[in-house]
Amino acid sequence: MRIARELTSWANSALGVAEGATEMTVAAAKSLARGPGEKAAIGKAGEFLRAAREAAGITVDELGTAVDLPDPTLIEEAEEGKAALPFDLVLRLAGVLGRNDPISFALKLTRSYNPGIWKALDDLGVGKLVVQAGRERDFANLYRANDAARRLTDEDFAHVLKFVGSAFDMAVGFHASQKTRRAKPPGP
Repeated sequence: MRIARELTSWANSALGVAEGATEMTVAAAKSLARGPGEKAAIGKAGEFLRAAREAAGITVDELGTAVDLPDPTLIEEAEEGKAALPFDLVLRLAGVLGRNDPISFALKLTRSYNPGIWKALDDLGVGKLVVQAGRERDFANLYRANDAARRLTDEDFAHVLKFVGSAFDMAVGFHASQKTRRAKPPGP
């Protein structure tokens, strides 16, 4: 929650958001005209939000109380892909639902619900940091999911790691060559 409060404070001062921003932006979040791509992104973000809330084992009403939202209907509508969430609410949700990784959580929702803010953050390079952290976490999870790897001696692990590094380099090179091949127009 401390990080969410600090981010909210930063966002409020940097963006000039007034104290009652959530209440003022709820109507705007619901009424924005969206194209098919934006609707799909908001629907996917809603699924992510619901999964995070359910994983935390809390109801919509409990989440609404935790983020100081007088009417949790907005959370329900966001989970159903019917409404976007204001940035200050995204930050508060990240403090509650993204406890292990609130920054990534907030940025993932911001990308869908607040594309203007996301673009500004991404232009500053923030998006790349989040993507890199996510990729590193995914790579580490390969190791964590392998019981045999955790039982290796240091020497054996070094050998396996060297092999994995070589295999990873080959896979990245293969992917690049396939991408290049697909991008070339067929010859006459």
